[in-house]
Amino acid sequence: MSGTGYFDQIKRSFADVPVTDEGVDTAAFLEACEDLVKLFDLFGSKAFAVVQNDLTGNITRIRARYDAVPEKSKTLEIMVESEKTEKKKDATQALLWLTRGLHFTNEGLRLSQKNPGEELTESFTKGYETTLKQYHSFVVKPIFGLAMKACPYRADLYEKLGPKDKVDVELERWLSGLEKIVGQIEKFYEKGNYGKGL
Repeated sequence: MSGTGYFDQIKRSFADVPVTDEGVDTAAFLEACEDLVKLFDLFGSKAFAVVQNDLTGNITRIRARYDAVPEKSKTLEIMVESEKTEKKKDATQALLWLTRGLHFTNEGLRLSQKNPGEELTESFTKGYETTLKQYHSFVVKPIFGLAMKACPYRADLYEKLGPKDKVDVELERWLSGLEKIVGQIEKFYEKGNYGKGL
C-alpha cells in the first residue's frame, strides 16, 4: 500500500510552505493549493466540482499575477501590497476567496479528525456553516449544500488517503500547516483592510 496514498503523491504539504518575516512563499503556497484541489477528486462526486472550480479559479488568478510580476509577488503579502500600490485587486480578491475556501476545507477535515465517528457529510456541513456560508449568496448556498451531502463515507475517503498510521501523522502536519497559513492571511487582510469591498 505504501506509495499510493494521497500524501505520497502530493508535491507539497502545507507544512512545507516556507513562511518568513516577509510572509507566505507564493510559489510553494500555490503548489500546495493545487494539490489540495486534487484531494476533492478522492471524494468521487461531480457535486464537488463547484468547490474545485472555485478554488482553481482563484489559484489561476493568483498564479497569473505571480507569473506576470514574480519580483512583486514573492510572498502573498508582498503581492497584495504591490497590487494595492498599483490600484489593482485581482489577485487580492482571488486570495481572499481562496483563503475562505481553504478555511472551509481545513475546518471540514479538522472536524472529521476530531470526531472519527462522524461522517464527512456532517463534518463538512458544519465546516461550511462556520466558514464559507456567510459569504455566499442565496443562489450559491444550495449548490454548496448539495456538495456537502455528496461527501463520500468517511471510511472510503480515509482508505484513499493511505494507511491509517501514516495518514494520521501526515494529515495532522498538513492541517496544522494550513491552519497557520490561513490564520496568517486572515490577520493580514484584517489589519490592512485589504478585503474591503471584495
